[in-house]
Amino acid sequence: MGGGFRALHLVRPFLSFLPEVQTADRKVPFREKVMYTVVSLFIFLVCSQLPLYGIHSATGSDPFYWMRVILASNRGTVMELGITPIVTSGLVMQLLAGSKLIEVDNSVREDRALLNGAQKLLGVLITIGEAVAYVLSGMYGDVRDLGAGNAILIIVQLFFAGIIVICLDELLQKGYGLGSGISLFIATNICENIIWKAFSPTTINSGRGAEFEGAVIALFHLLITRTDKVRALKEAFYRQNLPNVTNLLATVLVFLIVIYFQGFRVVLPVRSKSARGQQGSYPIKLFYTSNMPIILQSALVSQLYFISQLLYKRFSTNFLVNLLGKWKESEYSQSGQLIPVGGLVYYITPPASFGDIAANPFHALFYLTFMLTACALFSKTWIEISGSSARDVARQLKEQQMVMPGHRESNLQKELNRYIPTAAAFGGMCIGALTVVADFMGAIGSGTGILLAVTIIYQYFETFDKERASELGLFGF
Repeated sequence: MGGGFRALHLVRPFLSFLPEVQTADRKVPFREKVMYTVVSLFIFLVCSQLPLYGIHSATGSDPFYWMRVILASNRGTVMELGITPIVTSGLVMQLLAGSKLIEVDNSVREDRALLNGAQKLLGVLITIGEAVAYVLSGMYGDVRDLGAGNAILIIVQLFFAGIIVICLDELLQKGYGLGSGISLFIATNICENIIWKAFSPTTINSGRGAEFEGAVIALFHLLITRTDKVRALKEAFYRQNLPNVTNLLATVLVFLIVIYFQGFRVVLPVRSKSARGQQGSYPIKLFYTSNMPIILQSALVSQLYFISQLLYKRFSTNFLVNLLGKWKESEYSQSGQLIPVGGLVYYITPPASFGDIAANPFHALFYLTFMLTACALFSKTWIEISGSSARDVARQLKEQQMVMPGHRESNLQKELNRYIPTAAAFGGMCIGALTVVADFMGAIGSGTGILLAVTIIYQYFETFDKERASELGLFGF
């Protein structure tokens, strides 16, 4: 065993102190899995609405505003951290394992347990670190005004909420539920946002009188209250700075396009060497890396937004800081939210409307190029560090004693290399292109959010179908 194993063994003394969900020791019935999944989701939604006790305020510009869509977090609640600790610890451990900085043999049960323990321990440490950082950075008011008691109380609340999220994710992944907690919470957060923007009964005054925030409710309200029905329809479809019917239709259209693309795949035939006549298939989807490219791209952009905004607040006259990004308070935001108006962060932000595209075509072109390139590169990188490259798949098939008919066993990796890197890069570009299209069309929830929601919902549909078919098969139907 190499030094990498010794490094991983350092985690062993901490395993007994970490919260753990035991792996299911029986076949959990389908209905029971659905129940566990629904209960987990209910707990997450309750935490997302439960306000933090002891905070003085959660107003003003939110420096993490751009990250919330992928972090399933809600400002000012115990779910402030969302899934950040799990996602961050997972990405770090995948990167370390993929780059061989720590050596992990996935065929050895002990190694898998140690890797999962290390990931969980890192997640707990990140939870504590972020909770302390949120309080010290003044997210809930000046620390001196909060007092030591309130500050510790807020940190404890965020810590326990983070532990709950880690346990719920582990509960679902260890056979008691469907899918993973990360995917479930992200999709729920995004869908909740879309439904709220469509049916919100909240009234907002943006200079045209009181208007309903929800696009559908605003449509009926305008048709009922306005004498000029044509003008009312036009306003409902094209009103600025609030969700409109065109945004809603664009969202539905993007949902359908992404579902259509999910069916694109190349199916490679394989057969067993040991069991004669036993044949199967290995499908390579167009979206080979699923939603990982867009998650990684979003995380990168969000971190740039966060760093740029913090620097601009303190050094707004510095040339390099302005080169990274210029910010101003949005005139349509009631909470004083800052928006990018110049620098690099402005050009990697989607144009707000077709009018913006026509006024600044370079911005639109730069954003398109950035999205396609970033998603393709992240997709190709991810297959290498996540163990899903042609080399890894070839090794897995050989371990299962599977070969491709008409090809030598030694040519298996070469044959897979014809498809997997292309599917990863081109699939990543397609995801980037769909995100850009959604953003340009003004889809509700941003292109990134919709892509994440659709791919996760589609995965759940496939899991749901597979579990149901498996259970029916057990009873002989």
